[in-house]
Amino acid sequence: MTPDQYCQERASASGSSFYYSFLFLPPPRRRAITALYAYCREVDDAVDETTDSAVAGAKLDWWRTEIDRLFAGAPQHPVTRALQPHLEDYGITRERLLQVLEGMRMDLVQNRFLDFPALARYCHLVAGVVGEMAAGIFGVTDERTYGYARNLGQALQLVNIIRDVGEDARRGRIYLPIDDMQRYGVKAADILACRYTDGFVPLMEHQADRARAAFAQALAELPAADVRAQRTGLIMGAIYASLLDELARDGFQVLHQHVSLTPLRKLAIAWRTWVFGPPARMGQRPVAAPGT
Repeated sequence: MTPDQYCQERASASGSSFYYSFLFLPPPRRRAITALYAYCREVDDAVDETTDSAVAGAKLDWWRTEIDRLFAGAPQHPVTRALQPHLEDYGITRERLLQVLEGMRMDLVQNRFLDFPALARYCHLVAGVVGEMAAGIFGVTDERTYGYARNLGQALQLVNIIRDVGEDARRGRIYLPIDDMQRYGVKAADILACRYTDGFVPLMEHQADRARAAFAQALAELPAADVRAQRTGLIMGAIYASLLDELARDGFQVLHQHVSLTPLRKLAIAWRTWVFGPPARMGQRPVAAPGT
């Protein structure tokens, strides 16, 4: 199996929404973004699939050394070997790859966030930085596009957090800001017990509004000259915005179930966005059905 084949299997096996956005890219850019995605999956799994924090920390240490080897021209892992040919062409830097590791390491030392600025810092490291690298792969002619990419990454991560509240709680983690929970009268014990309380839905609506604001800010910052090149990122945004709408329509029943879009729906959203651009309502609250 070649390094590119390894990354392709890693991406397709995950069932991620990101995989559907890669399908429309020309081969060199598709190989680069697939390798970057595989890197993110590897370092995320190093934390999420390891119950011993010391072991997880050792794995992240290994990846830090592997990044050094990558930029010294001697990578060992299939993912870094797949990334190597694309570093210079697409501006994938050592600093940004290490920032992603820093974000993953935060999961080992804290499982609560005092306020939204603290959570936003985490989102930047694990998603905003990835957005910057992805934007470089897709094609950038205007530096403002990196601001768009950071905001889009934050929006995607906030949707992930909303969707995965129950799953994260079962790992002992809560990514909802403590001051927001206090504002809506939601206790950590209730979330960890996957118990819905009166303030839970308003709390989640507040988080959803933050995600929508990040989507809207991303679109506002994307220069017209780079819209076509950034269609792959816009596909990711459209899929995640649709998922957020689905979560809202379902009343944010995320403590006991995992809500997702079907592969066919993701593919349909990807095709429409590639051909026609992002949905006009991306970043807005969903329209209520007649009679509701």
